Amino acid sequence: MSMAIRPQQVHPVPEPLVAALEALRHELAIPDDFPPEVHDAAAAAAAAPRLPGTDRTDLELVTIDPEGSRDLDQAVLIEAVPDGFTLWYAIADVAAFVAPGDPVDLEAHRRGQTLYAPHQRTPLHPPELSEDAASLLPGVVRPAVLWRLGLDARGELVDTGVERALVRSRAQLSYRDVQDRLDAGTAEPSLQLLRTVGLLRERIERERGGVSLRIPEQEVVVEERQWRVVHRSALPVEGWNAQVSLLTGIAAAQLMLRAGVGLLRVLPPATDTAVQKLRVTAAALQIPWPDEVSYPEFVRGLDPSRGTHAAMLHACTLLFRGAGYEAFDGAAPQHREHSALATPYAHVTAPLRRLVDRYGSEVCLAVAAGRPVPEWALRALPQLPAEMEISGRRASAYERGIVNMVETLVLSAHVGQEFTATVVDVKEDGTRGTIVIREPAVEAGLKAPGLRLGSEIRVRLLSADVAAGRSEFEVVPGSTTR
Repeated sequence: MSMAIRPQQVHPVPEPLVAALEALRHELAIPDDFPPEVHDAAAAAAAAPRLPGTDRTDLELVTIDPEGSRDLDQAVLIEAVPDGFTLWYAIADVAAFVAPGDPVDLEAHRRGQTLYAPHQRTPLHPPELSEDAASLLPGVVRPAVLWRLGLDARGELVDTGVERALVRSRAQLSYRDVQDRLDAGTAEPSLQLLRTVGLLRERIERERGGVSLRIPEQEVVVEERQWRVVHRSALPVEGWNAQVSLLTGIAAAQLMLRAGVGLLRVLPPATDTAVQKLRVTAAALQIPWPDEVSYPEFVRGLDPSRGTHAAMLHACTLLFRGAGYEAFDGAAPQHREHSALATPYAHVTAPLRRLVDRYGSEVCLAVAAGRPVPEWALRALPQLPAEMEISGRRASAYERGIVNMVETLVLSAHVGQEFTATVVDVKEDGTRGTIVIREPAVEAGLKAPGLRLGSEIRVRLLSADVAAGRSEFEVVPGSTTR
């Protein structure tokens, strides 16, 4: 099951979680604030950025982000042209403010990425930059890395350009804003083209064998000061917006590979053994998977609202583990492709929130201009994969820890009650597994003999330890399963 703690307004912590959240942050060595010298350096940089000479404030760009976001990395504009589309994608230019080896840069390398929680953001860069001077907030001029991507009428990438430029976002929109406008038929032409291009790129992704798991995320939400976990499915516009980001990352990877230098986001291909294990799981769940149907085609046919299909999707997540980064300079990278996307891909679209993107952008800017990659960027490339692996593990542990705590907080008022659950994972011994409860949105371990993958069972909550983020269930004797 995937999980998310989305950028949003900061909320007070419920009393039962105060000590537990503080302990989690201490365990993972998550800092509470930036050192004074980093704040001072950020303030100085905000007052004197290195501005580009190109002015593209004429472009009617907008940002599209979760409600309440302040660290706005991307602004988009899509135009129809006679032979297809022109996609303008402005990315916050962090390097206009952060110099190699300065206090902000060194602290960013220690952090790796922004961490989100309902009560507190732990940003990669000080808020003077990430939520103000470097953020693509509406109505203000900002330095940006501006991508110009030419697409033909089918949505295929035919031309790539990238340069530094001044931009000005016209509006800060949320996903819900845009989806509502599209559904009502009142969206501006560029947003209508976002849907058009997004759908074309989704088709291209299917054709090349890419796959996305449509698993509802566990998301922590706060309503009337109450924290809870819900299962949330993405809005269609989130997928179309993600395709714009993916396309930019694909264009970036092409530039890097052409020049023989860069940093790719990679995922090794699944082994035949792993795919065969999934076929065995599908057979056990009685989900047809004909031999001639590929793995991506099979996954796209699964319905997460069905218990057996939810269990199958849970099993499929195993093939998505092991993603990392591959740095290269001169020699061809050992791994070139992100197997889930079925194409080479690089991270360049979220530099306010992710360290590697600043370096990926710098490589692409140099390659596109026909000049050498700056020495400071080349020196950093070899160490970035390890730095991002460390920060990625910390981010996953932080999110999982918070979700577990909120789950148990919600459950703590229901000890002794029964719930209907779906078994989405069973260990080899058949006595341990994972269950998902839809309401409240809970994922938990379960020990019981004879667990059957994909079955629906009745379980009783025995305990909910908020501090430990752990709940215990038992199967209700004689409960019906299917």
